[in-house]
Amino acid sequence: MKASAIFSTANQLEELISLLVKYARLPFFTDTIPGAVMEAALAKVRQAEVLKTYDFIDVIDRDRQIGWQVKSTKASTPVTWKRAKLPNQRNLIEVSMESPEGLQSLGDTIIDFCNHHVEQSFRLYNLREIGYSRLIVFDDGRVIYFERFLCDQGDPKIFKREEFEWHWTVPKKTVKKEQLPALHGYHKASAKKWFAWHGLGENQLHFSGETDWWIPIGEPHTAAFSLPSLDEKIDLETLMDVLTKLKETD
Repeated sequence: MKASAIFSTANQLEELISLLVKYARLPFFTDTIPGAVMEAALAKVRQAEVLKTYDFIDVIDRDRQIGWQVKSTKASTPVTWKRAKLPNQRNLIEVSMESPEGLQSLGDTIIDFCNHHVEQSFRLYNLREIGYSRLIVFDDGRVIYFERFLCDQGDPKIFKREEFEWHWTVPKKTVKKEQLPALHGYHKASAKKWFAWHGLGENQLHFSGETDWWIPIGEPHTAAFSLPSLDEKIDLETLMDVLTKLKETD
C-alpha cells in the first residue's frame, strides 16, 4: 500500500467510526448514511473542509494539499461518477454506431472526461494527492469503511484508454416505453463492466467498476462496525429533551 498523507491514523479511524455510529443511533436514521454526513465526519476528524461543489474532490486539507472523493451508499447502489455531457456529443454518438473505430473514440472520450475531472481538482486546489474515502452499508447491517490512494500530481490519470472496450446495449422494450441504449465500457483485464453511460438520455455515467476498488476488512486503512439495533437507538423524545437543554444553556 502506497504511503500517503491521505490515510487516517488508527485513532482518527476510531474517531470517525464513533461519529458515524452516533449518527446511526438518531431516531430519524433509516438504513443509509448520507454522503453529506460522511463528508462532514471526515472533515471534522481530519481537520479539513467540505467543498460544496461538483468537483471531483469533496473534502480538502488545503494546508497539506490533499483531497478526498467521498462516497457513501448501500452495497447494492450503483455509484454515479456524474452527468457526462461530452463536447461534440451528438457527432461522437453517430460515428460510434458506424464503425469500431468510432465506438472506441467515443469510449476514449469518456475516459478522458473522467481523467479531466480529476486533473481539474489538482489544478483548482493546488493538490499533491487525491484519495478515496468510501463507506459501504450492507443489507445485513454491516458497515465497512476504507481509504485508498488514487493518484498524485505526478500521475493524475486514474484510467487508461487502452484498458477498456465499448459496446452499445440492445434497446429493451417495456410495457410503457422503449428503454434507450446505453454505452457499456468493459475492463479488458477483468472482462467486467466498469462503466454505463446514458448519453442518449440524461448523460448519467455509472461506475460499476468501483467495486474493484473495495478493500477487504483486515487490510490497512479499513474499519468496520454494525448499525445500532433498535434498542441502541435514541428515541425522539430523548433527543428533543437534549436539544431543549442545549438551547437553554446558550
